[in-house]
Amino acid sequence: MTVNLPETTSKMEGPLVKQFSVFLPNKVGAMLEIVKLLNTQNTHVVALSVSESTDSAIARIIASDPARVENLFREKNVPFGVSEVVVVELREVATRLAKLLAALVMAEVNVHFAYPLLIRPRGFAAIALHVDDTECASSVLIGEGFKILSQDDISR
Repeated sequence: MTVNLPETTSKMEGPLVKQFSVFLPNKVGAMLEIVKLLNTQNTHVVALSVSESTDSAIARIIASDPARVENLFREKNVPFGVSEVVVVELREVATRLAKLLAALVMAEVNVHFAYPLLIRPRGFAAIALHVDDTECASSVLIGEGFKILSQDDISR
């Protein structure tokens, strides 16, 4: 006997953006070397956050062409990790940032870190969010009327 089971919902294929965490020595010019390397391939940094410790630093980078960056880093033996971030457009930063964070709190989504983009895609400010549940965060923010940006939105 055949049983018709309900179909499960598929995982949301949201417009998440790749973020590279690059491990750098804590020395003058280390970040410049990475930016120059990307520029040789006509790839640009569109968002950047750097955290340093005594002897090393982690540069979190969103680039205009993540596939090219990943290949380049592998080819040049640059130590890196890749994760996905949610990039949200903020039309009115003063009021919308509080609404964005409140929506994530209500959904019990934890923000591990956040940083602004260096560019203004579509003419508005944008923020990259590394959260513990990207699917939930994207869904909640879309439901609250926020525009989630894709890689295509932020690439030049």
